Amino acid sequence: MKRISLAVLALATSPALAHDGPHAADHAPIGVMADHRHKAGEFMVSYRFMRMDMEGNRDGTDTLSPEEIATTVPNRFFGRPMQPPTLRVVPLEMTMDMHMVGAMWGVTDKVTLMAMGSYLTNTMDHVTFQGGMGTTELGNFETETAGFGDTTVAAIIGLDDGKKEGRQFNLNLGISLPTGSIEETDQILTPMGMRPEPRLPYPMQLGSGTYDFKPGFTYRDREGKLAWGGQVSGVVRSGDNGEGYTLGDRAEATAWFGYAHSHAAAGFIRLKGVTQGRIDGQDPLIVAPVQTADPANFGGETVEVFLGLNLAGQQGALRGHRVAAEVGFPIYRDLNGPQLETDLTATIGWQYAF
Repeated sequence: MKRISLAVLALATSPALAHDGPHAADHAPIGVMADHRHKAGEFMVSYRFMRMDMEGNRDGTDTLSPEEIATTVPNRFFGRPMQPPTLRVVPLEMTMDMHMVGAMWGVTDKVTLMAMGSYLTNTMDHVTFQGGMGTTELGNFETETAGFGDTTVAAIIGLDDGKKEGRQFNLNLGISLPTGSIEETDQILTPMGMRPEPRLPYPMQLGSGTYDFKPGFTYRDREGKLAWGGQVSGVVRSGDNGEGYTLGDRAEATAWFGYAHSHAAAGFIRLKGVTQGRIDGQDPLIVAPVQTADPANFGGETVEVFLGLNLAGQQGALRGHRVAAEVGFPIYRDLNGPQLETDLTATIGWQYAF
């Protein structure tokens, strides 16, 4: 992978060289999924690595310190055995690493089939406050989960006439299969100093537990060195999973603008807005004095800005290969909190069409 990246970069910085490969601006930024279709009989395989870093807590648009959460935010489970009146365990930061492997096949010039699987690693750091009140810290602990996530299968259906190079307008119809676990456990530190190993709260689980419908529309176009496009997409949950809850539905809109330095290299700026609902229902085994155990503390509205780079191999062994990267930062967050807030999203990827 490193050799391929360096070789493609060398081509990208030498615009005088001849080319016969795909245009770097004919793909969306790497963080946009299912952005294009293929010609009949064409295949593509891909790998993406995405990291999300979250640190600090927010309720609505306001930030909250761990001490504020521990002393002022009510515990949904107060009244049950060993449940204090306020939240005495507070997440400090979380990292999610996702490896995504995909394949696409052009059935016809108008229809492309796609499948994508994932492997996730989630880590979350917490602070536990002592007893039932006050701000005395008892200690810190980390939970971790790792395993396969949900799997997406989809059809990308062309709605344009296919006559203009670089332009596509596609209908995306996908289904998410519940291949990710929703029964993950790990050791925690309770306010009473005990270290049990219960089922972990919702953000640490690896899947939705439901079959979810994933519709969308994607438009992209290019004229000379300029490229642009947009996508609207959603996730519609099918109902309660086997543990008695449903993750919130999700709607997303994104738009990008790109400039091609050469046939082999293009830079992008992208905006993405997301709205997601709260969790409906509750897993009876997720009970703890921590915000992540409350189904109401899930979802909200966010806007992020991304900067990206596409590099496309043109000749010889590099033809058909694409290496791309994108990094994003939030510019607006209104969360159904308290929740950890996302500070950084980064994606790198490789694609090979043949």
